[in-house]
Amino acid sequence: MKTILIGMESSGKTELVRSLTGKAGESGRFRGTTLACESYRRNGYEFVDSPGILRSLDSVSSREALESLEENTQVLLVLNALFLNEQLQELFPLLKDKQVSIVLTHWDRSASHPQAEETLQELRKVLQVPVSPLDARNLDTDQRQALLDKLAEASELPESIPAFRSLETRSPRKDLFQVPVLGQILSISMLFGPAWIAVSSANAFADSLYDPLDAALSPLLDRFDSWPLWIQSMLAGDYGFFAMFPFLLLYALPTVLIFALFLSLLKSSGLVDRLTVSLESLLRPIGLSGRDVVRVVMGFGCNVPAVINTRACSSCSRGATVHAISFGSACSYQLPATLAVFAAASMPGLAPIFLAWLAVTTLLYVRWTTPKELRDSLNTLQMPANEPLQWPSLRRVWLDCWQNVSQFFVMAIPVFLIICFVAALLQLTGILDLLGSITAPLMALFRLPGEAATSVILGSIRKDGLAIALLDSDWESLKVPLEDPVQILTAVYLAGVLLPCLVTLFTIAKEFNLRYAMRLCLRQILAAAGFSMLLAWGGLVFLA
Repeated sequence: MKTILIGMESSGKTELVRSLTGKAGESGRFRGTTLACESYRRNGYEFVDSPGILRSLDSVSSREALESLEENTQVLLVLNALFLNEQLQELFPLLKDKQVSIVLTHWDRSASHPQAEETLQELRKVLQVPVSPLDARNLDTDQRQALLDKLAEASELPESIPAFRSLETRSPRKDLFQVPVLGQILSISMLFGPAWIAVSSANAFADSLYDPLDAALSPLLDRFDSWPLWIQSMLAGDYGFFAMFPFLLLYALPTVLIFALFLSLLKSSGLVDRLTVSLESLLRPIGLSGRDVVRVVMGFGCNVPAVINTRACSSCSRGATVHAISFGSACSYQLPATLAVFAAASMPGLAPIFLAWLAVTTLLYVRWTTPKELRDSLNTLQMPANEPLQWPSLRRVWLDCWQNVSQFFVMAIPVFLIICFVAALLQLTGILDLLGSITAPLMALFRLPGEAATSVILGSIRKDGLAIALLDSDWESLKVPLEDPVQILTAVYLAGVLLPCLVTLFTIAKEFNLRYAMRLCLRQILAAAGFSMLLAWGGLVFLA
């Protein structure tokens, strides 16, 4: 039996389907649509968790998914009992002629409402479909089986429905997140403060282990010296797999893990909903929401799980979020390499300037690439401002963390292996030097010496390539003649954002399609070139 779950954002769909199956989902597109869904299978049942409806435009995507349903596919409508009437009235028009069952989540918080049982009976009587009240986070065996049995009793909804009571058990009241300006400052701090701590802590941990790991690897790498040159280059050269792979794990894995834990805690506690509502007025003009920014922040750990996690974004803003991650999320490979260049140039104070310029240009880039309807004032946020907070579910936190880390290994590591071989082959055959020679004259457009071309090429292949090309082998001095702070900023910025790294590009192509990925690349090249020239020549005026 195949069942698609439909509901508003934060209604508890994902928690419910994980409780039903005890498994993580398998991602893919819903048949006949571009909607990204998660499929869960267990004992002959297949559940398809569609993205929650966050904005008005999301209803269009959900309607397309419902219209493409196979005849034997049922709909499980998931409603938050605290906001029962608002969510039912919003979703009811989508469900005409569909076989529907209903689940009321957050019943543990609603059952104390004085009219809870009366509302439940009225709902069953009027709608004439199975209605199951439960706590999606804590299903026992009997509740799970009862819900599965009721799926077979699904039927069509009536032509029209009256208003029902929502079962909020306390009067809505404002909190700090809803206070103008203060709430937005608090939200931004909660997003980026822990993120910066995560990056700093993970990099400090990696730095402390770098020298011992380097010393431990030296005997292994020395053994490859007697091997044929092409094998030695691919395994132990400057871009060799064994030379670079341990450092990928050392710098990237702790950051990915910390980010996954941090963001999962935000989602499981309900804080991400508060951030979304609080930042709505700031982010709508560029076409994003607070939930989208959470994925962008996640990209500072690794772009791959961040892009994959955009499946849970609003369906209308997913593309904009991917653009923001690709352009502006300096991953755990790019950011340490960037800081290393500034340190080698004895200009560590350039780091906050770089991050500020990256943030501003990312916002401008996303504003340029998002469709007008995404920024339309009619595309309202369909989320209550007073969604209650809760203690994070350890089970959900574990599943989220495991899913993100496993995606890093499954998606990023194989492509990283390919990148090592490609980069080594380009160096061995002299193609890298040839590409550098061809693009060297173009560096004058950015007020850079021709020697900086290699850093741009390597930075496009892998994000630490900008440091490999700009720094001497000891990473303590520059080997490219960059004469002033603006040139250093421009070289690092251009190399970092001209293209997404190959791992990210492969992931985007897999998540969408090759044409979409190529179009994203073209837009990013144009934007990166324009912003880099503005930085180079505008900075020169400022420096003068």
